[in-house]
Amino acid sequence: MDLQNNLVLIIVAVVVVALIAFLLLRPRQRVQLTDTTPIRPHMANPKAEAEGRGLDGEAAAAASDVVGEIIGAPVHRALAEGDQRDDLTRLKGVGPKLAQTLNGLGYHSFDQLARLTPADIGKIDAQLGAFAGRLERDRVVEQADLLARGDTAGFEASFGRL
Repeated sequence: MDLQNNLVLIIVAVVVVALIAFLLLRPRQRVQLTDTTPIRPHMANPKAEAEGRGLDGEAAAAASDVVGEIIGAPVHRALAEGDQRDDLTRLKGVGPKLAQTLNGLGYHSFDQLARLTPADIGKIDAQLGAFAGRLERDRVVEQADLLARGDTAGFEASFGRL
C-alpha cells in the first residue's frame, strides 16, 4: 500500500511539473501588423540605419557635420531641402494611397524620388506592402526625374499627358 501512495504522489508531481513547464515555456502571443497599421517609433526596425545610435554614432554625425561645413558638401540632404513637397499623384501609377505611403516613408518631392538608387528602391519596396514592385514597374524614378527637372514636354512624350 505504501508503494501505491508513493506512485500517486509521483504521478501528481509529474503532472504539476509538466503544467508549470507548459505555462512558463509556451510561446508568447505574436502580433502580426497589417499593411495599414501605422509604424510607431518603438516598432521601427532595430536594424534600420539611423544617424545617432549611441555615442559612436553621435560622434560620427558630429564629425560629418563639421567636415560638411568645411568642404561645403550637403551632408543632410533632407534638412537642406526644407519643406518642399510635390504632388506625387502627378506620377503615373501613383495614386493617393501610394503617395501617402511614400510620404510616410519620408519621400515628399520628385527630387527625392529621382535620386533613388536600385538598392534604395529595394529597401522601399520591402515597406510598400501591396504596392511592392510598383516603383520599378511604373518607372516612377524616371518620371520623378523628368518632373524634378521641370521637363514636362519630355514627361508627356514618354508617359502621356499630365
